[in-house]
Amino acid sequence: MDQHPAPAAKTFKLSIPRWELIALAAALMALNALAIDIMLPGLQQIGASLGVENENHRQYVISAYIAAFGLAQLFYGPLSDRFGRRPPLLFGLAVYVAAALGCAFAPSFTTLLVLRFLQGLGAAATRVITVSIIRDVFGGRAMAEVMSLVFMVFMVIPVVAPGIGQVVMLFSEWHTIFVIMALIALLFTVWAAIRLPETLHPQYRRAFNLRTIFDGFRIVLTNRISLCYMLATTAIFGALFGFINSAQQVYVGIYGLGVWFPVIFACVAGMMAVSSFVNSRLVGRFGMRKLSHGALVGFIAVTTVWFVLSLFGQLPIYVFVPLFAAAMLQFGWIGSNFNSIAMEPLGHLAGTASSVQGFTQTVGGGLIGATIGQLFDGTTTPLAAGFCSVSIAALIFVLIAERGKLFHAHSQPKVTG
Repeated sequence: MDQHPAPAAKTFKLSIPRWELIALAAALMALNALAIDIMLPGLQQIGASLGVENENHRQYVISAYIAAFGLAQLFYGPLSDRFGRRPPLLFGLAVYVAAALGCAFAPSFTTLLVLRFLQGLGAAATRVITVSIIRDVFGGRAMAEVMSLVFMVFMVIPVVAPGIGQVVMLFSEWHTIFVIMALIALLFTVWAAIRLPETLHPQYRRAFNLRTIFDGFRIVLTNRISLCYMLATTAIFGALFGFINSAQQVYVGIYGLGVWFPVIFACVAGMMAVSSFVNSRLVGRFGMRKLSHGALVGFIAVTTVWFVLSLFGQLPIYVFVPLFAAAMLQFGWIGSNFNSIAMEPLGHLAGTASSVQGFTQTVGGGLIGATIGQLFDGTTTPLAAGFCSVSIAALIFVLIAERGKLFHAHSQPKVTG
């Protein structure tokens, strides 16, 4: 595998300022986090309003969205490699806006779930095509820098979105949350329609048929660098999803934080955003591998200490929070760099590569996270064990990708389409 040489690198001349492209990319990626986090304060009222008796069933409002978001990513990539980035993106945004607005007027819980599923189908375009656009325009360390800035904004949304939703719930009801969501998405859609250039180079357009699609998937899945870093990222994302699933049980059930739970949750997310920003400043100087490999080793060290200590009894909160925050601080240096390294060899089919990676990270990470979450036993030990295990798995994938050498790029075979 990995036997083909890469096409010559191209130079893309932007028709909009670099800062505007980064801001627009961040805004589009943020729509996905917004669709989940802004509505969390309204879940209880949604259930009461639409007659949902089992409180666990309210979570389907989130699950329906995420399921569609994960699956649809497989299709937007090949579409964008054939028709360009703009048409599928604008189509997905239109679906997102229409579905969000429809949710505000849903007469039943079943209708709401269908509309949330449709919203997830539309949102998948923002993830796949935004990453593809970044890869079209940037390469190497510049791509990692831009991905870090975009990821920083993505991590800020969980900090502010629940607060926005809570404010809305103080003055209105849950329907208004979806109206606001639709209006924000409509604003970003208009911005993209007017200002976003087409970034797919004409020579990289690919036919849209089953043979070409599966050939593209084959290229992505047989490139050692891309495959192994994609799996490493999936493992690390599994840890993050595992914590999200267990966060309330840990902070409220174990440590009794009550109303302070969102504050601590936001502080940790804020630290991840800060680390993403720091990565964007340092990656040009030190490179993606030195930063991400060092962060992965640090992640393993912190989670191993956390796991060992948890075996001796329940950790006091003043020990747990610093350890967990230290682990999550590494995340900002791992996620964006690993994604950039995985995309680097596949610029000529960035849409397909982004779709495969996005699908794997969302679905695979979600399954790993669900497994970690289901192991919760009233202590932090299963969570610590999960974090430690997936970080070691990620290290194994990285070692395979780099032929046993960390911190320096091994020879990177690339492919053509």
